[in-house]
Amino acid sequence: MTTHTGTATQALSTPHPAEVSRTYEEGIVAGLIGAAVIAAWFFVLDALHGRPLYTPTVLGTAIFGASREANPIEPALMFTWVHVLVFALLGGIAARLLALAERDPNYGFGILLLFVVFEFGFLIVAMFLCRGRAGHAHVAVHPRRQSLRGSGDGAYFRRHHPNLLIRP
Repeated sequence: MTTHTGTATQALSTPHPAEVSRTYEEGIVAGLIGAAVIAAWFFVLDALHGRPLYTPTVLGTAIFGASREANPIEPALMFTWVHVLVFALLGGIAARLLALAERDPNYGFGILLLFVVFEFGFLIVAMFLCRGRAGHAHVAVHPRRQSLRGSGDGAYFRRHHPNLLIRP
């Protein structure tokens, strides 16, 4: 897109389509890394308690209303599919925001604050939904889970954005 100012023509700072495609590809990969880290975390926790796939089965049953007794794998697969899609979407949004901050470092602090508020809001909603369900609280609010997820996709983003600056 161009604008005419008098006799000069200026190109607006619109990213090249290949750059936009690369940004979203990067976001999807980061989302998949985050989803895999979380899935592995809960698989290990459930296996240590002697019930592999318990967490995705319970969450799939809660979301889709499927029966755990008939086929326990079906709700786990349904939840895993949604889990991967949501993480890929969030990774795409994060990659787009990081690309914006990379082009203009003044946006960086606002984006960082947005991520902090988003995480806090997620924890509050999860604690509210899990109130009175002590067995399910570890699924939503476990601090190590959040740290692991942030470390996995954060390391990926850091590798792809080594020169990212954040200005207040």
